[in-house]
Formats: sequence, C-alpha cells, structure tokens
Amino acid sequence: MIDIIDGSLFQRMIIHAAASIGAQKQSINELNVFPVPDGDTGTNMSLTIGTAAAEARKKPAHAISQAAATNASALLRGARGNSGVILSLLFRGVSKGLKEHDTADGAVLAAALNEGVSAAYKAVMKPAEGTILTVSRLCAQRAMEAAQEQNSAEYVLEAAIAEGETALADTVNQNPVLKKAGVVDAGGKGYLIILQGMLDELRGLPAPETQEEGAVQSKADFAHLGDEEITFTFDTVFIVRKRTPNIDLGPFRSYLNGIGDSLVIGEDDESFKVHVHTDIPGAALTEGQRYGTLELAKIENMRTQYEDMAAGRAPQSTDDLDMQEAAQEQAVSEEPAIIPAEKKYGVVAVCAGDGMASVFRDLGVDGVISGGQTMNPSTEDILREVSRTPAEIVFVLPNNKNIIMAAEQCVGLVEGKQVVVIPTRTVPQGVSAMLVMDPDAEVDTNVDAMKAAMDSVRTSEVTYAARDSDFDGFAIKAGDYMALADGQLFGTAHNLTGLLEKLALADGQQRADFINIFYGQDVSEEDANQTLELFQRLCPNAEVTLLCGGQPVYYYMISAE
Repeated sequence: MIDIIDGSLFQRMIIHAAASIGAQKQSINELNVFPVPDGDTGTNMSLTIGTAAAEARKKPAHAISQAAATNASALLRGARGNSGVILSLLFRGVSKGLKEHDTADGAVLAAALNEGVSAAYKAVMKPAEGTILTVSRLCAQRAMEAAQEQNSAEYVLEAAIAEGETALADTVNQNPVLKKAGVVDAGGKGYLIILQGMLDELRGLPAPETQEEGAVQSKADFAHLGDEEITFTFDTVFIVRKRTPNIDLGPFRSYLNGIGDSLVIGEDDESFKVHVHTDIPGAALTEGQRYGTLELAKIENMRTQYEDMAAGRAPQSTDDLDMQEAAQEQAVSEEPAIIPAEKKYGVVAVCAGDGMASVFRDLGVDGVISGGQTMNPSTEDILREVSRTPAEIVFVLPNNKNIIMAAEQCVGLVEGKQVVVIPTRTVPQGVSAMLVMDPDAEVDTNVDAMKAAMDSVRTSEVTYAARDSDFDGFAIKAGDYMALADGQLFGTAHNLTGLLEKLALADGQQRADFINIFYGQDVSEEDANQTLELFQRLCPNAEVTLLCGGQPVYYYMISAE
C-alpha cells in the first residue's frame, strides 16, 4: 500500500484521472436529466481536468505543494461550465491544504480534501444537497476518519471513494428532479471517477488508452488516380487548435467517415490536423469548430487538378499550408498578453453564431467569444478576451447560466483591469444589457441598469430533445421539438409550427411591445420568414423583428420585452 504521495506521483494521478473521466464522460452526460443538447457535465469536467493534465506533463514537480499549485492554476483557467468550476474550486482548496508540504501522507491528504470542500462551499451562494458538493463533503469527512485508522494516502483515498459511492447513490433521494428521473447526480459521479482514477494510479493500474493516429498527408496524390477513382471531389486539410488537450475526437472521426473517405487525423496536446476527401468541405470545417478554433484550412478540387495534370498543365493549388501556419504562429506570439486601457469601459460577450456575434459587435462589444450551449468556454478563454480589451473596466456577458461561474473566476485575475460580470443567462438578456450601458455613467449605475434590463426580458428557445426523457410531466422522445420559456420546459411537439404557435400565444409574447426572433443555422430563410409572419399575425400589438443569429442547437431564440 502506498502511504506517501510526492509531487511527481500527484501529477501522474491527475493525468490518470483525466484519462479516466475522458473515457467515461458520455455516460456522465447521459445522467443529465434535462434532455436539451448542451455542454454536458461529463464533457465539461473532462475538458477542465484535461487542461490540468496537460500542464502536469509540461511542468514536472517534485514537491506535492508545487504540483498541487500548478494543478489548481490550470484547473481554474481551464474550468468549463458550473461542474468544471466547482471541480476547480475543490482542487484549489486541496492546493491550499498541501501548501508547504513536500509530500502528503494520509492525514495531510485528508485535511487537503476538507480544504477543497470548504473552498467549494464558500464559493457557491446556495449549496444544494444531492450534488457534487454533497458527495465531496462526505468523501472528505470519511477521509478524516480513515486517516485516524491508518495514516496511509492510499487507504484514505480508498475509504473516501467508498463513502462517496454511498453518498452518490443517495443523491437520487435528496434531489426531487433526480428522484423522478431515477438517476444519480452527474457531477458527483464525475468527481468519484476522478478520485478513482487517482487511486488507480496509486495502485499501478494502467490508465485508459487514447487512440493514436498516423501522420497526416498535406496534399492529395494524383499520380495514381484516374478521374473515375475520385469518389469525393474536394481534398480538404485543416488545422484546429483544441479547446483542451484531451478532447475526444471519436465522434468527429465518425462524422467525417460518414461524409467522406481517405480520413486521417493527426494530433498532439494542442491541436489536430485533418485530411479528408469529401463533397461538403464546409460541413467538415463547421463540425471541426465544435472541438476548437479553426486556424488554417486548404480545400482543393481533385477533379479539376486531375484534368489539369492530364492536359499537361500545372494544377492549381493553395499556398503551402505549413508556411501559413508558421506565419500565423509568429503573429500570435508577437501579440501582447494584456492590451493597455484606452477607454473607461469595454465589453466581452459569449455567443454562438456569426449573426449573434454581429449583433453584439454592432452594439459596441469589444470581444466576442464563440460559445454557449454545446461549447462552454473556459475561464482562460474569457480571460484571454478580457486581456485583449483596451479598457479599465470590462463587463463580461456570459449569456448562458452554465458559463456564469466560469466568468466570475476571472474577477481579480487581470492586472490593471476591473472585471465585472453581468449574470446574463441568455443571449437576448445580453443584448438588452448592452442597449442600456452608458459610457459616461458610474460603474454601479451601469451594473444596476444592465441587470434591470436583462431581468425585463423574457426569453423563449426552440431546440430538440437529445434523448428520451420523462420530465416535469412531459413524455419526451429523442428528436422531439422542445420549447423553453426562461429556461423552463414550455412544451414539446412533433410539429414545429404548432409549437411556435403556442409560444406566440403565450402570455410573455402577448404582453410584449417588442419581439426579436433570432433564427439558427439549421433554419432556412424561407422558414424563418414564415415564423416572422406567424408572430406578426398572432402578436398584433408587438413590433416583431427577424434576425439571422446563425446559432447552433437552437432553431429559434425569441426575446419579448
């Protein structure tokens, strides 16, 4: 049995834990009761600790205090979603408990786990039972008892996990929503998987393996091709900088295999490079952006290149991809980390979709972070945009309830800038907050005005059910259309038009003076105009405006004021 943990072992434990939750994140996601396709708990926790694992590989540490501090810093900056933020808080407290220790025995580890729980509870304004907080608290309490029984790190961790499993099983009885759905808390489950991964490393068990890919060719080979052998037209190569090092590319591989052939994906901790032959390269690029930031792309028509070669002409080609990549990396490295203030106020907003981004930029937002449902940005993503904003005071509009906590972690982290988070839960709330911001007013005056404006907006959203669910009296089937009103389930239907009619006739829309309809990337302009006509007909007292939001996941976002 391993009694003492040093810094190097602690880092290996974190790396193992990241691999463990990465392998099981989908099963955690499926515990989420609400069937909306969003940035799920397992994904967010995996991405968060994946950032810490990558940092552990880069910065070896001998003392456990140093290893824990590096881990806490990486988790803070990589935190995504509420579950990721709480995970980072738990490990921030662990780091505090391990401060000035070169190694940790069972007693020190147990005390550190308790420090983690204290840090998490202090940061959450209204702690609820039957959550990750409950599971972590009972784990830590048992750890303290176990340390008295046997002062061994392995024994303490094993006992904490066993108690945590009992606590997790009981979450179904502590939370009415979980009880109705018959599932345990997803965040608590994820936390135990992380602890189990750490224990498995102590015991010398192998971590889940990740699939290795071969090198990616950067150019199609036409020498041995005939035109009849070209199944798909476009040779498509692109590079995406990962959102986190351990992001699971498995679903992306499956998607690309479904729309093309000759697929090869090469990756390292920071980015991945795709080569695929397909008839719809734009779809491949769009899907790739779900996994990170698109940096470079090259698309070549293999049929016209073959024709050029057959005719003895030099085939047309894009510029060399590697040269472009080197030039871009040099430009990025020359960019200043923090841009000095040139004005009093600046604003950073989170949203998904080019149309939404354009709306915010037109309203004067300095920086737009791509994110929202399905892709919660990390604290580091938000910090980066805040640093680039040339203002003394930077307002952050999260525009999603699952991003607010990550945004709040930025407060006090950017030297020379005051960060103020306006807790907008939807994009329409963010738009309304921007409309009342006064560049000449005092900070408190602006904060009060922006919060009042966001609270005056009623937001309706139309999406689809990601899985079967029995929720709040609704028997929901995967693929059903779903309407949400201020985050609460409004209704479901097989027919989209009928659901939109019910939304238009709802009290919030009938009392409104102004209604804005943002239509998403999966809605045609023709269908969007029909929706506009429907709302104009059924809401005659409101001024109804149609805007192309281009957002994923949600067919429509509708604001009523």
